[in-house]
Amino acid sequence: MDVYNMAEMLPTEEKYGLRSQITRAATSIPSNIAEGSSRSSVNDFKRFLEFALGSAFELETQVLIIQRLRLTRNESLDRILNLLNEEQKMINGYINTLKTNS
Repeated sequence: MDVYNMAEMLPTEEKYGLRSQITRAATSIPSNIAEGSSRSSVNDFKRFLEFALGSAFELETQVLIIQRLRLTRNESLDRILNLLNEEQKMINGYINTLKTNS
């Protein structure tokens, strides 16, 4: 939700640029986790977790670009970057757990 709120604060000319990219990356993270959880093998699930992790890093990069271009308030960006860092750690930890248990 924080990403969507931030997207609304971006300039109108970013509607089809960064705004579109960050909302797609943000929804891709939980979507890949959900899709992977429905798979019948641990390796398939792990692969979708890796896609989700990739989307999290993609989103982080886009938020950093927004920050460097000063397109929105820094407080919301710092919060999003902290949340993304935690999410990346959780997904990576889950991937490592699956590697260990398979």
